[in-house]
Amino acid sequence: MRIAEGLEMLEVQLGYMVIHPTILFDGDSWTLVDTGMPGSAPAIRELARQAGIGEKTLRSIILTHQDLDHVGGLPGILADEREPVAVLAHPDDEGAINGTQPMIKMNPEQLEGFLQQLPEETRAEFEQTFLRPSRPNVNRTIVDGEKLPIAGGLTVIHTPGHTPGHVCLYHHASKTLIAGDAMVAADGVLSGPNPSVTPNLEQALDSLNKLKAFDIAQVVCYHGGLVQGGVNERIAELAERK
Repeated sequence: MRIAEGLEMLEVQLGYMVIHPTILFDGDSWTLVDTGMPGSAPAIRELARQAGIGEKTLRSIILTHQDLDHVGGLPGILADEREPVAVLAHPDDEGAINGTQPMIKMNPEQLEGFLQQLPEETRAEFEQTFLRPSRPNVNRTIVDGEKLPIAGGLTVIHTPGHTPGHVCLYHHASKTLIAGDAMVAADGVLSGPNPSVTPNLEQALDSLNKLKAFDIAQVVCYHGGLVQGGVNERIAELAERK
C-alpha cells in the first residue's frame, strides 16, 4: 500500500498474525524496515515486486528492535542479495540481534520449542545467523536523533521499554511515524505498546513523550497498520497513561 511518496506499507499474513514492514525508496534503491518472522522473506520480496520496488537495489535494512517477528526474516532477505546490505539497529539491541546476547523475551527452552516448528531449511538459516553467527548481523548502529539520508530524511527516535534498543522512525517528507511496536492499532485507533510483551511498560509509555516533538500526520504500527487523523493528540493522551 503506497501511503506517501517514497513510502510503501506492506501487509504480510503470518498464520494468525498480520504484520506491516515498511519500505522507503528513492532513486534506484530501497530500504526495508523490519523483516518479519523466519520464512517471511519470499512474501516480502513478492510484495516489493508488486509495488514496483523489487527491481531496485536493496541498500539497507533497519531493525526497530530485537523481537523475533521483526528480525527473523533477516537471513532470508540477505540470502538473495549479491551486494552488501547495511543492517542498522540501536546499540542496546545490537547484541541480541548479533547473537552475542540472549533475546530478552525468549529463554533457551522457548526458543528451542519455536525452532522445532520451523521447516528444516528455515531453522538452519536462523541458527546460522542468530545462534552460531560467523559475523555480526548489525553492521551499523543508529542513535537517538540521528537523521538518515533515506527517502528525503528519516530521524531515529530511541523509544526504549518494549525492548532496550527499540526505535521509531520519522519520515519528514510525509510526516509519517514508523512506530515499530511502540504503539499498536486496531480499527484505526492507536493504543500504547502491548503490555504482555513489554518488559518495562512504564519506560515504554514514558518514551512516547519523545514523539510529541514531531508533527505526525500518520502512523504505521507494525501490528495494526496505518492510522491517520488526530495522531499527535492521541500520542499525548497515551503518554499520560502511566
